[in-house]
Amino acid sequence: MRSSGVLMHITSIYTKFGIGDLGESAYEFVDFLKSSGQSIWQILPINPTGYGDSPYQCFSTFAGNPLLICPEKLFNEEINVDYNFPDNIVDYAAVMEIKERLFRRAYADFVPCKKFLSFKKANAHWLFDFANFSALKSHFSGEMWSNWADEPVDCSEEVEYHMFLQYIFFKQFTELKTYANKQGIKIMGDVPIFVAYDSADCWANPNLFKLDESGKPTAVAGVPPDYFSEDGQLWGNPLYDWKAHKADDYAWWTSRLAMAMKCFDIIRLDHFRGFESYWAVQADAETAKEGKWMPGPGKPFFDAMKRNLGQIPLVAEDLGIITPKVEALLSKLGLPGMRVLQFAFDQNPANTHLPHNFTNNLIAYTGTHDNDTTPGWYNNADEEEKDQFRRYFNVSGDSPAWDLIRAAMLSTANTAIIPVQDLLELDSPHRTNTPGTTYGNWKFRLSENQIQPHIAEALKSLSIMSNRNNL
Repeated sequence: MRSSGVLMHITSIYTKFGIGDLGESAYEFVDFLKSSGQSIWQILPINPTGYGDSPYQCFSTFAGNPLLICPEKLFNEEINVDYNFPDNIVDYAAVMEIKERLFRRAYADFVPCKKFLSFKKANAHWLFDFANFSALKSHFSGEMWSNWADEPVDCSEEVEYHMFLQYIFFKQFTELKTYANKQGIKIMGDVPIFVAYDSADCWANPNLFKLDESGKPTAVAGVPPDYFSEDGQLWGNPLYDWKAHKADDYAWWTSRLAMAMKCFDIIRLDHFRGFESYWAVQADAETAKEGKWMPGPGKPFFDAMKRNLGQIPLVAEDLGIITPKVEALLSKLGLPGMRVLQFAFDQNPANTHLPHNFTNNLIAYTGTHDNDTTPGWYNNADEEEKDQFRRYFNVSGDSPAWDLIRAAMLSTANTAIIPVQDLLELDSPHRTNTPGTTYGNWKFRLSENQIQPHIAEALKSLSIMSNRNNL
């Protein structure tokens, strides 16, 4: 069945609280998707962000991000916000300060109920570790867990507070997902392959990672030089001890994907190639150039997941350096991969990102959250790339975003996903992330009423024309 959708993280929705959340504006975005004939809302990881506010560097791979909690749903009343948030970007420090005050007030009035107790019991395998980690991190003034003093600490009340926030987050998230599903909209969520070192996952399960006796990583994750960076990307995430994971039949990963299956209708498995082989960089290296390929868990990992969880609705992020072995693993698993139209115009007619080389079992993107917006990409492209783009689609280049949207929608790929910035024809300052950079990312958000009805009409027309309509 052919389908299409829009890529926009929840943080990018407009709200008066300075960051997108799980409140009324999210429901309105679902209504927009429905009215424009879409059936997928792709979001980024929903976990509590750490270093650089990145959803790929989180304090937990199980917990939800409290900043996505809607205060007005929490209090069931309208709340006035006495703060002038900047347009089009998220000021995380200001958002944290304001929401923290509101959350503390709500917790002070909270009376534990049966649903809260049931939530704690059902999520005990990760919730208590995360709540304790969060309480201790606050006690030690935000220091990394490997620097915490070895002293007895009573944080019992703070632990309860963090469990309360998780209860509220998943209550609100489940309500939104239920509404979306009733409108025929599936939520595509993102599961990063690696976890952050400064996380409850690593702190509570050091035996599952490549750490030395002091708890520090011996090597870290990254990718070699590629399209995004001539020095490669030094992510810094600790590497898995895959032998330890295999010894208990991948129990931690089973729990992780079981949680993802509860939250998402489709799971985008980030950096799929790392399951075949991953780039390991010594922990003290200055760039990712100084790494080497190491074997990943391969097909036995996915066999274990299927044995433990049944059929999992996975999509493989198969971008970057893809070898025949990676292609063979993807083929054996039968998972849909990704094609990005912005990557297509290198003068090579065999380029797999050109629509005439697509197969059906793919997701076609104009760009991803790691790419420039399409207008930004086109404006910054060299003349040869622009010329091939114009000649390939027989267009003037006056509206490159909608030229690529049309190409993705009309392609043979079973699924097409369009970043919201391309729907709105926004330029480079509105991109979500610039790989290889540390600051200034993950801040993009919409202005109030920025998505106008004519956008829905144009997208609906393309959805009908390309047989992707969800109406």
